This record gives sequence, structure tokens and C-alpha cells, in this order.
Amino acid sequence: MLLAIDIGNTNVTLGVFHGDKLKTTWRVATSVHREADEYATVLLALLQYAQIPASEIKQASLCSVVPPLTATFTSLCTRYFKCDPFVVEAGAKTGVRIAMDNPREVGADRVVNAAAARHLHGGPLIVIDFGTATTFDVVSREGDYLGGVICPGIVVAAEALFSRTAQLPRIEVARPKRVIGKSTVAAMQSGILFGYVGLVEGLVSRIRAELGENARVVSTGGLSSLIAQETKVIEVVEPDLTLIGLKLLHDLNRGR
Repeated sequence: MLLAIDIGNTNVTLGVFHGDKLKTTWRVATSVHREADEYATVLLALLQYAQIPASEIKQASLCSVVPPLTATFTSLCTRYFKCDPFVVEAGAKTGVRIAMDNPREVGADRVVNAAAARHLHGGPLIVIDFGTATTFDVVSREGDYLGGVICPGIVVAAEALFSRTAQLPRIEVARPKRVIGKSTVAAMQSGILFGYVGLVEGLVSRIRAELGENARVVSTGGLSSLIAQETKVIEVVEPDLTLIGLKLLHDLNRGR
């Protein structure tokens, strides 16, 4: 079995593959203050709950946008699963050519998402990841990673309204009954949800116009399903896209 580890700014997403099948996934809070042993305690408990023997984990693949935690999880894999994880970094085979001014500055998770979406859906593509940041990654028909767009994430925007104002409350990101809010909370939920729907539709339209092609739109991330319900622009929701990409790149670089 292979353990896939996606280390993000807010959450660490973990998945276990048996062959090509993703058996289970988990999310734990990201903290640079946790040691490898602390993360291992949590992960081993999750494996036990899922009735997956730790001894069955023979391989691991990880990507990280939190550099201190790359070493933490590498140590975890070495000590507890007796395997040297594949780490997505510059020089790795991805199946996509990075056509950026500085390819090394592209986040590993964005490269993984682009590679996975290209493998699953061909091209051209616009891959939207609703995470701590909302990112749009563009893949050409030929499989080149052309670049993208980075926006504040939905939860980050909602939290900013609460933390930077005197009277607005912290809210749950959810669909209000109507666009015109009849309460402060409903008005904020409308602005966050429908505002991001408008952002998605506007940026997709501009990206397609710049490409000169009707690129397919694939979304992932925790809030992707919520946004996709409100717009026809998002054609495919792939909640486990990054984990699928981690398995794909592991196989591409190290074989099965």
C-alpha cells in the first residue's frame, strides 16, 4: 500500500492506496510545532480505526507547501513505515512541462494537481483548487503548465471579514436562502459564496478568451462541491485530485 501526503497551509490531507484504488482519506490540522512522533500517533490511530495494518504501508509520496513539515513527514515515513518517501520537488518527472518564467517557484501541490487533471481529463484544462488560497492552474492541449491565478481562499476571506471589522461575526461558509440577505449573517454568506461564484465565472471566461480555447474546468479542494453546485462553469469535481496526483507521480518516478 502507498501513503499519499498532501501538506497544505491549513490541513494535511492523507490517503492510502491499495494498487490504484484510494481506500480512505483523512484531514488533520497543519502545525509546524508538531513533531514527527506526534503526527505518527495520530496517523497510526487513524490506520487502526480503518483496519489498515501499519506494516502494510510500503511506499509513500508527499508534496508540501510548508517546508519545515517536509522533513517532519519524511522522518515519520522512515521511522514508522520503513520507507523513503517520494517528495515532489524540482526535477521530478510530472508529465507536464512547466512553461513559467521560474518553474521552481510553482507550488508542488499545483504541479501535482495539473499532472493528475491532465492524466484524467486530457487538455486544455483549468484546474481550480479551493484551499487556503483559491488557485487556477492552466494546462494546454499539449500538456504544458502555462501558469495561473492566485486569489485569497474562501475561508480566509470570511475570516478576514470577522477579524478586520468591529461588528461582523464569524460565519459558517454555507449557501443562504437568497442573494439579498435579510440578516448580517445571510448577507455575509451571500457575499462570500455568490461572490466567489462570480469570481470563478469571471476568471474562467477571461482565461478561456486568452487561451482561445474552451478549456475544461476541473475543481478540487474542500469547498469545491459547494461552489460547483452554483455554477455550470465547473464541469468536473475531483475532491481527491491531489492524492491521485501523488500516486501518479510516485509511479512515474519510482515505478509501481
